[in-house]
Amino acid sequence: MPLGWLFLLVLLIAAVGYFAGRTRALGSAGGDIRAMHSLPGAYGWNVAMAVLIPSLALLALWSAFAPFILERMVAPMMAGQEGNMSLLMSDVRRVAEGLTVLGGDIGSATAEGLRDRLAGVGVAVGSEVSDATLAAAVRYDVLSARSHWALTVLVLALALGAAAWSLRRITPALRARNEVETGIKGLLIAAALVAIATTIGIVMALIFNTIKFFQVYPASDFFFGATWSPSFGGGSELGILPLVWGTLYISAIALVVAVPLGLLSAIYLSEYASHRVRSWAKPMLEVLAGIPSIVYGLFALLTVGPALLVVFGDGGLGWMQGGTAVITAGLVMGIMLIPFVSSLSDDIINAVPQSMRDGSLGLGATHSETIRQVVLPAALPGIAGAVLLAASRAIGETMIVVLGAGAAARLSLNPFEAMTTITAKIVSQLTGDQDFTSPEALVAFSLAMTLFVVTLCLNILALWIVRRYREQYE
Repeated sequence: MPLGWLFLLVLLIAAVGYFAGRTRALGSAGGDIRAMHSLPGAYGWNVAMAVLIPSLALLALWSAFAPFILERMVAPMMAGQEGNMSLLMSDVRRVAEGLTVLGGDIGSATAEGLRDRLAGVGVAVGSEVSDATLAAAVRYDVLSARSHWALTVLVLALALGAAAWSLRRITPALRARNEVETGIKGLLIAAALVAIATTIGIVMALIFNTIKFFQVYPASDFFFGATWSPSFGGGSELGILPLVWGTLYISAIALVVAVPLGLLSAIYLSEYASHRVRSWAKPMLEVLAGIPSIVYGLFALLTVGPALLVVFGDGGLGWMQGGTAVITAGLVMGIMLIPFVSSLSDDIINAVPQSMRDGSLGLGATHSETIRQVVLPAALPGIAGAVLLAASRAIGETMIVVLGAGAAARLSLNPFEAMTTITAKIVSQLTGDQDFTSPEALVAFSLAMTLFVVTLCLNILALWIVRRYREQYE
C-alpha cells in the first residue's frame, strides 16, 4: 500500500476512534457530563492520540531507516563491481524503481529481457549497467515490496490495537483531559527536540567533512591562501581569503544601501506617517521580503547591471567592464535587505514608551529633536541588533551573488570588478557528479563551516547587544 494511502487510513482510524471514544464516555456516564472527570471531547482525543502517536511514529521511523537497511542487505551483491559504492547503489535504486513500475514476475527474467522491458517503460538501462546491478535491483525491488507490506500490516495492527485498548480504558473516572494535555506537552517537546537534533546533525555533518578536508589539504593554505583555483585534475589552490573578501565587500555595500533606507523608512512610518499611510505603506515595503532571491538575481543580471554599465562602462566613465560586478550585487542585495532593517527597527521604535516622547515635548523639544535625542538613543540597541541580523542574512545570500557579482575570486578594492563569495563557490564545488573524497569537493563543507561560524558569531553578537543594552520600561 502506498505511504499516502496508509497515512490517510491511520487518520481515518483515529477519526473513528475519536467519535467512538466520545460516545463510549457519554454512555458509561449515562449521558450525564457531570459524572465524568473530563469533557466528552477529551475522551475522544485520548483515543485519537493513542492511535496517531505510535502509528505515525512507526511510519516515520520505518520510512527513514528502511532504505538504509535495504541497501545494507543488497550491497554485498555489488562487492566485486568497480566504482564508488554510493554511485553503484544509486544505479541499483534507479533500476529498482523501474522494476516496481513493471510489476509482475521478474525474478526469472534474463538480464537482456529486463533491459528490454525497462526500456519499454522509459528507464534507460544500457550495457554500462552490469548484470550484477540488475540482479541487485531485482533483489532490492523484492525486499522493498516485502518491507512495504510489513509496514502496512504493522501500522494498521498498531492503530487498531491502540484504538481497542484505549476504548476499553474509558470510564467516567478516567482522567482523559490530563492524559491528553500530557500527550500534547510531549509532542511539543518532541518538536523542539527535532529542531535541536536537526541543527546538531547539520553541524556534525559539516564538522566531519571539514576534518576529512583538512586531512587531505593543509589548513594553513586554506585559511591564509590568497589564491582560489580549484582543479579536479589536481594541483588546486584553495585559499579562502579571496572568497571571504568578496563576501564581506558585497555585504558591506548591501548594508550601506539597506541601513540608511531601512532606518529612515522605519522612522517615517513610526513617527511621521498617518495611520492611513502606514496601513498600506508598511505592507508594501514588507512585500520585498517575500520576493524570492532568484528574482532579485535576475533583476541584478538583466536590469541593474546593464543600467550601471551605461553610466560606468565604456560608453560612460569607463570604470566597468561588464554588468556583473560587486556594485551590482551589493545594490540589489541592499534592496532585498531594506524590509529586514525597516520592519525590525519599526517594531523597536514603536516599543519606546509614549511617555518619553511626551516628556521631551513637554520640556520644549521639537518633534525632530525628540526623535533624534530621545527615541533613537532608547531604540539604538535593538536597531544595532537588526543591522547585525541583516548582515548575517547578506553574508548567506547566494543567488544574487551568482547572477549579479560574477565568479571571479580576487582580492581587489574596485567595486566595478567581478568577484564571488563563499556561498557561490559552495554551489559551484558541489554541482555535478563529483568525487566526494577529493579536496575540491570536500572544500565546500569547509567553506560552509566557515560561513556557519561567521553567521553564528554575528547572531550571538546581535543577541548580546540587544540583551546587554536593552532598556526596560514599565
